[in-house]
Amino acid sequence: MKKSPSVSGAFALRSIRMPLAGLVLLAGAALAQAGPRDHEDARLAVTRGEIRALADILDLVRGRLPGEVTGVEIERKDGRWFYEFRVVDGRGRLFEVYVDGTSGEIARIKEK
Repeated sequence: MKKSPSVSGAFALRSIRMPLAGLVLLAGAALAQAGPRDHEDARLAVTRGEIRALADILDLVRGRLPGEVTGVEIERKDGRWFYEFRVVDGRGRLFEVYVDGTSGEIARIKEK
């Protein structure tokens, strides 16, 4: 049996590339992870214009994130919606970046 070559964790992280279409798909997954009621609330909030769509948020924060986006979730805290981006920088460090769903402003960056 042929053994496949191993890939180092750092190389695997650096090789992650996610086109915008992939991030849009992640938004659906993010909403699904929020739970059935949260998913519906988030979808309605976008439809009503209370929060911005993921594509709009990405346009606002592109270039201000500390690396490549590898995942996204949406959550509600204290009545406010936040997009939570998981970002990996060029050195393999993982960050959580919280972006206000209404304003598009980066509220917090936390290294994991």
